Amino acid sequence: MLRNEWLAHLDGLVVFRGLLAAEPLRSLHAALAADEDALTGAVAAFEAALFARGTNWTEALLDAVLEEENLCLRVAAGQDAGPVLETALNSELDFLQTLGRAPLDEVFPGAAVFLPRWETTPDADYHAAYEARRAAMGQKGYGMFARHHVFALEDGHLVPVRFPDPQRLSELPGYEQEREKVIANTRALLEGRPANNVLLYGDAGTGKSSTVKAIANEFAPDGLRLIEVKKNQLYQIPALMDELAKNPLKFILFIDDLSFASNDDNFAALKAILEGGVGGRSHNVAVYATSNRRHLVKETMADRSGDDLHAMDTRQELMSLSARFGLTVTFQQPDKDRYDRILLELAKQYNVQMPSDQLFIKGAAFALPLKRGWVVLLSILILPFVWLFRRRSPLGAGLALGGGLSNLWERVRYGRVYDYVRFPKLPRLWRYVWNLADFAIVLGGTLLALPDRKK
Repeated sequence: MLRNEWLAHLDGLVVFRGLLAAEPLRSLHAALAADEDALTGAVAAFEAALFARGTNWTEALLDAVLEEENLCLRVAAGQDAGPVLETALNSELDFLQTLGRAPLDEVFPGAAVFLPRWETTPDADYHAAYEARRAAMGQKGYGMFARHHVFALEDGHLVPVRFPDPQRLSELPGYEQEREKVIANTRALLEGRPANNVLLYGDAGTGKSSTVKAIANEFAPDGLRLIEVKKNQLYQIPALMDELAKNPLKFILFIDDLSFASNDDNFAALKAILEGGVGGRSHNVAVYATSNRRHLVKETMADRSGDDLHAMDTRQELMSLSARFGLTVTFQQPDKDRYDRILLELAKQYNVQMPSDQLFIKGAAFALPLKRGWVVLLSILILPFVWLFRRRSPLGAGLALGGGLSNLWERVRYGRVYDYVRFPKLPRLWRYVWNLADFAIVLGGTLLALPDRKK
């Protein structure tokens, strides 16, 4: 086939016309159309674009064909595109297969001998590969959905996230029971069974957002795609859902750190999304949201004492938003045993070589709700008052002063305190990190607080 014949066939692409707008076909088209004087440079430019993807021309072109968002793929997975498009599809696949199998000297006869020769696979079957991709459209997708699995919403359009968070489920110790509920719901979505919108709420740092990201990474080969939506973009979701409904893949619309003011217009938008409109809810889309607030809406005492004639109805409307999620999963601050298990697993993952008792000590110090500077400041302010009331209970003053000074010294010098005491029967008390000095301070403070019985 002569160079002008290759060019004519490329210009005549209909089903796969989108290939001409992207590399390496764009550079190939320019090389085929180049004058003889500029031919060598144009071929070199094409080869540079090709070699950026690999040295095998057959495989590079086949990858471009399989990922192209062409007309037949968009009709949907496994469905007949009609006789006209199917005929055009087969004809263009024949040409592209011939082109992909062709070596340099066949595409560009008389090419300069010093140009590198690309590799080819003579027995490559583009028709079989295309049909296999078509059959697996629900897992592989097409276009940008075949190349990426995490997206952001910008100006109403989906934009691929090129470097998504690589978080994996195996890297998230603890909260297995909570996480399994979300995983089971995601499996239902992937299998085409009824799936719920999900609200993950609870304390900060418990892995709510990481859970969603890890699930997206884990199930991407099964046809799951993640779309991050910001709160001020909620009004764009209905149009996005209409667009995604035609796609054979499954999608999670991810809203991170969700909360509303009582007069927020986005509140009504999310409510409408969760309830669905006259068109019904899309079968391949679910909303996953994270929040530190159970009821999602910030409410003040002034809101409750306002002049609303039907205040109870208003409060019910605000508080019922979270109930519109079909599944609510709570991530509470872990008890001491769970926290220690998480520490051990993370230490193993990051190859931290440390005795478990020392690891628990450092972990407890890290979990302190007050930073070292605040603790030091509080100690400096409180200790003079203890000394002032020492006569009320010398024993209490001694205990409080001794415990306080011990705590202050260790926090200033080491940034942490030691000699921690566990409460296995009282799991909620773990968050207040107790040690011997803490007991001395509490006991001493109690004695100082007792009424003075001296007459």
